[in-house]
Amino acid sequence: MVGLRAPLSSEVEETLDPKDWEDVRALSHLLVNESIDYLRDIRQRPVWQEMPAGVKGAFGGSLPRSPTPLVDVYRQVTENLMPYPMGNIHPRFWSWFMGSSNFTGALADFLAAVLGSNLGGGNHAAALMDNQVVNWCKEMIGFPSSASGTLVSGGSMANLIAHVIARNVNAGVDVREDGVGAIKKPLRFYASDQVHSCHRKAVEALGLGNKALRRITTDAELRIDVGALRAAIAQDRNAGFEPACVIATAGTVNTGAIDDLEALANLAAEESLWFHVDGCIGALLAIAPANAYRVRGIERAQSVALDPHKWLHAPFEVGCILIRDASAHRGAFTVTQEYLESTPRGLASAAWLHEYGLQTTRGFRALKVWMSLQEHGVEKFGRLIDQNIAQARYLTTLIDQQPFLELVAPTSINIVCFRYRSPGLEDGARKALNIEIMLQLQEKGIAALSDTTVHGEHCLRVAITNHRTQREDLDMLVAEMLRLGASLKP
Repeated sequence: MVGLRAPLSSEVEETLDPKDWEDVRALSHLLVNESIDYLRDIRQRPVWQEMPAGVKGAFGGSLPRSPTPLVDVYRQVTENLMPYPMGNIHPRFWSWFMGSSNFTGALADFLAAVLGSNLGGGNHAAALMDNQVVNWCKEMIGFPSSASGTLVSGGSMANLIAHVIARNVNAGVDVREDGVGAIKKPLRFYASDQVHSCHRKAVEALGLGNKALRRITTDAELRIDVGALRAAIAQDRNAGFEPACVIATAGTVNTGAIDDLEALANLAAEESLWFHVDGCIGALLAIAPANAYRVRGIERAQSVALDPHKWLHAPFEVGCILIRDASAHRGAFTVTQEYLESTPRGLASAAWLHEYGLQTTRGFRALKVWMSLQEHGVEKFGRLIDQNIAQARYLTTLIDQQPFLELVAPTSINIVCFRYRSPGLEDGARKALNIEIMLQLQEKGIAALSDTTVHGEHCLRVAITNHRTQREDLDMLVAEMLRLGASLKP
């Protein structure tokens, strides 16, 4: 054939496929078996442990130039990685707000990697599954089927996408074409003083600046003060600003407080503002039988951010943003390139999923959510959410019964803010004592807590987002805190 030549005999064509598939099969069986043991025996291991110097040094090696047998590569993983996790799958990990994964989701991530699909879009089964999981998320929170949405890396990206759309809708100009410099009146976004830091990053990334995000004071329950919000909107209008978006928080990071979503929906409608709900902690309360009432009104939002890698326990990472106005969503991101033109048939005959966000290359995040929901059913995940909230109430009761422990904030859902109290200690000494208790709990592998400051009061924080946690774990926490506090206090 013209233009083709036979390969030279000296040329060796290579591949990453193994030379012996049976060796890989044997190692793969070993890997799966040891992974099952790893999860089965999780209570026998510390929640977290410091890495020895030798292990840390192993991660400072130079770039490998020549091959290493796969069995030896796996040995390095089992020796230097698996014993030193962050710990969030352990039943006594309560630092921050993280899901605890599940084995089916892990298998799904393996299958997704084997398939190797790019979920930028196209006419293939994984893209249909991606859309199906988004549709399930709509159904879980009561959004209409006509709404839009996309799977993303997590809450920060989900909130950013919502703010892009809110900015574009309320700018009064074509921001995509002319840029933020063409906006005649500076835009204002509103949230409580408990709002997640990703919202600041979002308005900064949008070119609006940190001052565009007004933090509104909160009430005794740490919810946004609706009266103060109304006054701030009026003040900004009079000062020549353009109020654009109300950000409600369905579960603050500090305490789990949930803003009055119905009142905020009403206010946003009255003021013609975009109503966004950051539900990365609490949106999925909507599927919890005993606690769904707490997020009543979320279905009225223009946009909702939620995280299946939290209370749906999908392995990291998978977040979701839902947008009521599908045309506004696609209009904020679509770009038609000649190399991505649709065709009447074939691989390019379906919608491009990348037209709903910032990533052209998208991983197959949907499979781990899809498989877990199929296996367990959404009702079980709702019961697990109720279980975690009941466990937080139980811990709150234990704290109330102990004279040397005290709550620092009301327990709203599954986050408990409290501290060891030692009468006579000044604030600085009390803070140092509580931090030392927290660090010793971590270093001894007993439990992982975090600390925070709520309205000027330092405290320890337990966020129960774990399907493996049991009440006996909370009993152990209280007993160990009392023991450490008694041994450490001056």
